[in-house]
Amino acid sequence: MSKITSYLTVIVLASYFFIGTAQATDANPHGKHMGEKSSEFHLSHDLKELLNQEMNGIQAGMMKIIPAIAAGDWETIAGIAKNINDSFILKQKLTQKQIEELHHSLPEGFIEIDQNFHSTAEKLAHSAYQQDAELVNFYFYKLHNQCTQCHSKYATERFPNLKPGESSHH
Repeated sequence: MSKITSYLTVIVLASYFFIGTAQATDANPHGKHMGEKSSEFHLSHDLKELLNQEMNGIQAGMMKIIPAIAAGDWETIAGIAKNINDSFILKQKLTQKQIEELHHSLPEGFIEIDQNFHSTAEKLAHSAYQQDAELVNFYFYKLHNQCTQCHSKYATERFPNLKPGESSHH
């Protein structure tokens, strides 16, 4: 893949990411937490807070990856992807009681999406270590797509524009 193609790919991906993030942020004027009114699962306040911190950490990491891809900063990309794979916060701060709550509260579909997400982050890190721009772009896109997939299924209260079958464009 040529440098120009790589840069154009990053610009397109960044545009989609920024547009999606901006719409999601605008769609949440009251700051509701993921899953608060979801019929899919209910979490304690403390666990919701940790999950939101985790999501904010992932979002910040994803935002830092965009210019790192354009610059070929493989070390930064690999480090962030490794942090995403290892979980920024959840694995480090969960108590045994919270782990049990998660296992009992989270639907199987959510767990499957989460496992795929972490696997993709691991592949992104590996691609960055290999300095493979094409695979880095692919796995970054896939990672972002998995965020959207999860939000459209499990966080429609926070991201109403991602509700399946509904569109703000007619």
